[in-house]
Amino acid sequence: MASEHLNVGLIGVGRIGKLHAEHLAHRLPGVRLGAIADVNVEAARACAVRLGVSKALGDYHAILNDPDIHAVAICSPTNTHARIVVEAANAGKHIFCEKPIDLALDKVDEALAAVKKAGVKLQLGFNRRFDANFARVRKAIASGEIGALRILHIVSRDPAPPPIEYVKVSGGIFMDMTIHDFDMARFLAGDEVEEVYVSGGVTVDPAIGASGDLDTALIVLRFRNGVMGTIDNCRQAVYGYDQRVEAFGSKGSIQTDNNYANSAIIANASSVGRDLPLNFFMERYTESFLAEMRAFAGAVLSNQPVPVTGEDARAALLMALAARRSYEANRPEKVVTK
Repeated sequence: MASEHLNVGLIGVGRIGKLHAEHLAHRLPGVRLGAIADVNVEAARACAVRLGVSKALGDYHAILNDPDIHAVAICSPTNTHARIVVEAANAGKHIFCEKPIDLALDKVDEALAAVKKAGVKLQLGFNRRFDANFARVRKAIASGEIGALRILHIVSRDPAPPPIEYVKVSGGIFMDMTIHDFDMARFLAGDEVEEVYVSGGVTVDPAIGASGDLDTALIVLRFRNGVMGTIDNCRQAVYGYDQRVEAFGSKGSIQTDNNYANSAIIANASSVGRDLPLNFFMERYTESFLAEMRAFAGAVLSNQPVPVTGEDARAALLMALAARRSYEANRPEKVVTK
């Protein structure tokens, strides 16, 4: 880029949009948050005033039409992602997009084709790749520190289920929750998953089952290289946000624990314990959200490849689709590539 800074327009100021807006406005040297847009223009204005951003808009097209904006961060609802990716690419903007691009493979492929044709960069918001704990597991696997990988186990449990209104439109547990774990499995193992088998049910809230979803699942993965993996999901862990990984190899193993607000251990005559882990993803992954946006800005400014591509998002979606087929058919399903 000819410019010495990256001027970004942000679309959508929901929970994650507000976090990205704060990072873009104040925590990333060389980056400027030039405009904020949301269909709720008052929400956009409130966010802009809080962060000192001059432009607050009700229509994101004004961002796409602004020649001073170099890139966009798409944080709007899932059902708008693919359309905005296409429009942003056609406008020549580099794109950071929250996951997923879409719930339908054909719309994802349309978006990726538009990005390729325009020659812009697209990075997906799989922020857990940038978490220091998981990055250390990846390093141990990739370097051979634990030998040849044999088994990968991922635990991902939310502190409480989302509202039923969200469940009805999210695409279900495999799309809105496990999709992060599918991406993490590929990232950690450094290989593609060829087969998925799911056993799941409704153990938390009958209303989730009535909406056509499930809230608890065990998923077995078989990678192309023969490595086996498991994902352990539940929409409710009463003790907090449960995010752990173990990788077992021919020379040893590596595992990560949950993150805690403090490291204090309380001991008395009846027990030894500690405070609960961090309660949800906004607290647990704050630094990884910052790191992923730093990586995106760096890739654009230095004209280097982004670390999480549209193809990564497509692969995670294919795994989610296979998982749903497996659950419905009660059998292992191949991860098809088309």
